[in-house]
Amino acid sequence: MTARDEERKVLDRCEAASRGDVSVAADQREANVFRVAAMVLQSRFPMEAARMMAASDQYFRTHPADLVPSAEVVRNGWVWGLPRLRDMLTMQLRHH
Repeated sequence: MTARDEERKVLDRCEAASRGDVSVAADQREANVFRVAAMVLQSRFPMEAARMMAASDQYFRTHPADLVPSAEVVRNGWVWGLPRLRDMLTMQLRHH
């Protein structure tokens, strides 16, 4: 899978969570990505951000040790930077 394919997969999962199609994150990476995405989108898409945060929170209720700081989410390569995540998700959410 290429980096672009991986990015598309992450964005698609975030979009699904923002619509409420995903009620709980599948794993640590996804839970942390949903959390960060919710934070960067909160002012533009408050309802969608709340749904992503809820899916993240649901995961962390049973795996609290898996929560990492936002900077670590970027360092781990789970997202490509907060501005890019915000911009890419904004475009995707506006088109769907």
